Amino acid sequence: MRTPSPFLLLLTSLSLLQVAVSEEGFCSTPYSAINSDSDSKPLYWKVTNPTLSPAYLQDLPGFTRSVYKADHALIAPESHVFSPLPEWTNTLGAYLITPAMGSNFVMYLAKMQENSRSGLPPVDAERFIFVVQGAVTLIDTSGVSHKLIMDSYAYLPPSFQHSLTCDASATLVVFERRYSALDNCVTEQIISSTEKQPLLETPGEIFELRKLLPTSLPYDFNIHIMDFQPGEFLNVKEFHYNQHGLLLLEGQGIYRLGDSWYPVQAGDAIWMAPFVPQWYAALGKTRSRYLLYKDVNRNPL
Repeated sequence: MRTPSPFLLLLTSLSLLQVAVSEEGFCSTPYSAINSDSDSKPLYWKVTNPTLSPAYLQDLPGFTRSVYKADHALIAPESHVFSPLPEWTNTLGAYLITPAMGSNFVMYLAKMQENSRSGLPPVDAERFIFVVQGAVTLIDTSGVSHKLIMDSYAYLPPSFQHSLTCDASATLVVFERRYSALDNCVTEQIISSTEKQPLLETPGEIFELRKLLPTSLPYDFNIHIMDFQPGEFLNVKEFHYNQHGLLLLEGQGIYRLGDSWYPVQAGDAIWMAPFVPQWYAALGKTRSRYLLYKDVNRNPL
């Protein structure tokens, strides 16, 4: 068999490179980063309008970036399966993380439509909702209503009577877990937004961190918002007993989970089991932001 000339190999490599960088997809320069119209798009628009796969891979039936292993999972948007949410009306849900994986919490997307209403979690379960698109109205036990818009969130204690309604459409990311009670510790309803939370010190790190829930003992989990500018990365190669559930809200990058390295982008969800090695680096030309669940304040025993 005749060996191709170096010149032919060079031309082939350049052609492949041109195809790879000309399509909008994971770990390529997103068109929105250089398009003047990008400023007009709503925050977190990529979560509800994801790039399912680069165009040059669309001719590969069955292709997906989704992966499930014993200690981690990557759930890419092309793998989402929506169906009616139990106890909710006019709402479709996609369960991304559940105890069937080995997690101690549930994470799902809820797509509320016109005239939709939420159901309640199990009696002893607490709930956290974060609005990634649209707006919803939260009605609490006293009958007081609160409007939650994009980037707003609410924490609802276990056995807390409430309902969420939507007049148009909205997309929520929802976390639920069975509350790990402690004597003389009680959690309270919290309603706020990311921008109202202060930036916290991150010794030895360069990313920006906000915590959406109090760090006090009654709360058995927290939700972090972490921002990385292009080229920034985690300094610590984390390896700990805490579990994580992550939704990438903006940007793209590389996530190490165990011995595997995954290209990730806005719309991707990740589950991290206890003691899985984990590390992230931001790529592209725009900020990376992800929302991160972490169990806290409880003895592992």
